Amino acid sequence: MTAPSGAKDLRRALTLEYITIAWNVGEAFLTIALGAVAGSLALIAFGTTSVVELFASLVVVWHLKPGGSPDLDRRTVRALRLVAMAFGVLALALGATAIRDLATGRVAGESWWGVAYLAVTAVVMFGLSIAKTRVAEREGSEPLKAEAKMTFLDGILSVGTLTGLALNAALGVWWADPLAALLVAVFALNEARENWQEADEIAGRSPGSS
Repeated sequence: MTAPSGAKDLRRALTLEYITIAWNVGEAFLTIALGAVAGSLALIAFGTTSVVELFASLVVVWHLKPGGSPDLDRRTVRALRLVAMAFGVLALALGATAIRDLATGRVAGESWWGVAYLAVTAVVMFGLSIAKTRVAEREGSEPLKAEAKMTFLDGILSVGTLTGLALNAALGVWWADPLAALLVAVFALNEARENWQEADEIAGRSPGSS
């Protein structure tokens, strides 16, 4: 007997989130380790953002899994606000690191292993983001769609960080990495605002959801 399409999409969404969680756990340990060896704050900062993304993925798993609050609107509002807070923390962490590096002229250390890993990460994150967005649209899951954007930003941040590390290593263009991180921080802050507003709209339509 064939499972209903909704059940298939739910399993697919959870599988995508579990892959994201596993990848981000490994990403955090590996990039922080590579950054420590190379003396690269860029890689260390990238690893710490993986922890924020891990939290957002766990929130979406909580929202998708059955057996929670029967009030779907309240559950969705809570999930969107938690993801919005994760975006906000990501924006503050990236923004503070980028501004400090631009102000002090701190140069990221060289790590070609880090560049290679970030290239693979970018491909994985963009692929996961596209798959999550498709499932979110079919399921009508706003928290999953929001978290898919964070996964996409992770891909952009991977490209920006590897570009900065490569330009610094090859040409001495030290400011490329913090500038890319600052741009991602602006996008993340906007996503935090939009997700919080969407949660407020849902709460406004359903008074018991606030």
